Amino acid sequence: MTTDTTQTPPEQIVYSNMLFYGCWGSLALMAATYLLYVLGVLTPHVPLDTVTQLWSQPVKVYLAKGNVPTGWGWFKLIGQGAFINFTGIVLLAGMTILCYIPLVGAYFKKKEPIFAVIAILEIVVLLVAASGLVASGGH
Repeated sequence: MTTDTTQTPPEQIVYSNMLFYGCWGSLALMAATYLLYVLGVLTPHVPLDTVTQLWSQPVKVYLAKGNVPTGWGWFKLIGQGAFINFTGIVLLAGMTILCYIPLVGAYFKKKEPIFAVIAILEIVVLLVAASGLVASGGH
């Protein structure tokens, strides 16, 4: 019979709790904003009849005829039906960044500056990647 005395560090518990509740909260936000869109509470940016006409067209045609922005341009249209859905997606995609933030303070407090710097670098790398500043042309 063995006894396991290994304890999970508190910063890992904070990270996992934030990730768990943040992901579920993001999914709930996606469902709620989708319902706002589907039920017609918010006006869509591109009318549904226009969307169905453009389905068979190349994406560039849809973007041009629908006056749909690319990249972070959607943020200007956040109050419209189709774009409010992006809030939950962005929150879900950004949960890792948000979860790293308390780790920085926790590692400095524990006098583990190397881990704190790694967490800071991770945040910076993820923010730069999400910003679109370094376009690789893959998407």
